[in-house]
Order: sequence, then C-alpha cells, then structure tokens
Amino acid sequence: MKTVYLILATALLAGCTVNKTPVPVKSSEVVGVVRLGFDLAPLQTAKVDTYVAQSAASHQCQQWGYIAAYPYGEPIKTCSVTSGSVCLSQKVTLEYQCRGVGMERYLKDESVVQ
Repeated sequence: MKTVYLILATALLAGCTVNKTPVPVKSSEVVGVVRLGFDLAPLQTAKVDTYVAQSAASHQCQQWGYIAAYPYGEPIKTCSVTSGSVCLSQKVTLEYQCRGVGMERYLKDESVVQ
C-alpha cells in the first residue's frame, strides 16, 4: 500500500509546473551582460514569463545607457544542493546581452557650455 502512495505522489509531483520570476543576480555593465536567476526544486518544471524577464533585463541595460536587452544563449542550470548523486536544488540563470548605445551614455559626462 505504501508503494502505491509513493508512486502516486511521484507521478503528481513529476508534472508540477511552477511559475518563476527571475531576479537579477550577477551582471556586468562593462561587458553589457545582465543575468537573471531563480531556484528550482527537484521534480519541478519552471515556467518563466519571457516578457517580464526581458523587460527586467532591458530596464537594467537602459540604466547603464544601452537601448535594450536580448536573450543570450541557453539557460544555465547548476546544482546548488546535492545529496549523494541526487540534485536537490538547481539554480537557473538566464543571460541577456545589452545592445545599442543610447544618447544618455554620451551626454552623461558632457558639461553644458553657454
């Protein structure tokens, strides 16, 4: 009977999709790369709103003087907590490349001459 409950619980959790909102992690203004990340528990599948993630990355890029952010590469998954050979928690990182130079970058250091 216990094995039936265990199998049912595993089947229910295996299809569990969770909405995740990535938050800024390591970013580099010089390189023009914004990294957003979130944690993922075992047996979970993450659903990320790409519009919200790209908006957050573009906002950061615009604060640095770039025009917009574009997705760069595939999501990077690293195991943050292990037990033996089983990964108990993953960190997922999404990378965005800042592109385009806004006029603010040029005007930031300009002084007004009258």
